[in-house]
Order: sequence, then C-alpha cells, then structure tokens
Amino acid sequence: MSGWMSYFTGRKATTESARDAIVGLRQQLLMLEKKEEHLMKKIEEEEKKARANATSNKRLAMAALRQKKAHENELDRIAGTRLTLETQVNAIESANLNAETMLAMKKGADALKGIHSSLKVEKVDQTMDSIREQMDLTNEISDAISNPVGMGNMVDEDELKAELEALEQEELDDRLAGAERAPVHAPLSPVGVGRERVTAQAEEDDEEAQLRQLQAELAM
Repeated sequence: MSGWMSYFTGRKATTESARDAIVGLRQQLLMLEKKEEHLMKKIEEEEKKARANATSNKRLAMAALRQKKAHENELDRIAGTRLTLETQVNAIESANLNAETMLAMKKGADALKGIHSSLKVEKVDQTMDSIREQMDLTNEISDAISNPVGMGNMVDEDELKAELEALEQEELDDRLAGAERAPVHAPLSPVGVGRERVTAQAEEDDEEAQLRQLQAELAM
C-alpha cells in the first residue's frame, strides 16, 4: 500500500513539476516575442535613417546601418532561443502525455489482473461444461413435454406412404369396376314403341270417360 501511495505521490509531484516548467517556458516565449517585435521596429527605424542620410550624411547613415545590423543579429539570436524553448515545451508535453498514457495502461493492466485472478481456465471449462449439460437437459425436458402421452413409437413415414398408395389403387380399381357395370341403353324396337302408344291412348280414353260420368252426376 505504501508503494502505491509513494507512486501516486511521486507521480503527482512530477505532473505538477512538468506543468510549472511548461508555464514558465511559455511565459519566456511571450517575452521573446515582444522583444522580437521591438527589434523589428528598431530595424525599420535604422533603415529609414540610413536611407534618409545616404547622400547627405554618410557617417550618420553608416552608424544607422551598423545599429540595424546589431539589431538583426540580436533578432537571429532570439529566434534561435525561441526555437529551443518551443522544442523543450513540445518535449515536456510529449513526455507528460507518454507518462499519463503509461499510467492509464498500468491501471488497465491492474484491472485485468484483478479480474483474471478469480478466473482460471479450468473454472471456465467447468462452467461451460455445466452450461452445456444444463442445455442438453433442458432440451430433453422440452422434448418429453412436447411428446403427447400414449403416442407410442414414432410413425414410420415409409409405411404411411405405402398405405396411401394402396388406398389410391383401391379407389382406382373401384372406379374401373363401376364403369364396367354401367347399363347399356339399346334402341327400342318398333313393336315396343307401338305397345307404349296403345297403352297411353287407353289411359287417356279412360280418364275422359270418368270425366263425362262425373259431369252427368252433377247435372242430376
């Protein structure tokens, strides 16, 4: 526990130190930028002075050019210093980012270690085997529940197909036999036609006689 405390305490101190260093470097960069602006104005002034006195006062013009050159040299030195400071700031920020990244990775590794400390490959295999056994048992129970009581063995599909074909053949045979037993209508002979006509005429005469008899009784 003390190791962890010292680690975090040291890490906090390092972070604060890096932050302070970056702040100090950036403040120095701002000062250098202001110095550069001031020198650039001085250079412009000395150049104007040299131009103004180039023909009328060469001594003053030469002095202005020497001063201009001194300002330019100073400006170059400041530019080099700025580059060094900016490089240092970038290096500190990059190092600080790497440190924070490593800290986050270490925390992640410790978390994984803590999780895996209670997970062993053997325990995982045992758990998976137990899950598979329970799933198989669940399937068996479901099959037993879904199987209707008293159904017996499974139905043979081939046997059902054979029985269906036998029924179809039997139906076809019955249809063929019925076609063979159908009555054949032979044409009527002239003699039979004559007899039917005589019988129909006799029935008609008998009905007329009965009608006349009824009329006579009503007239009485």
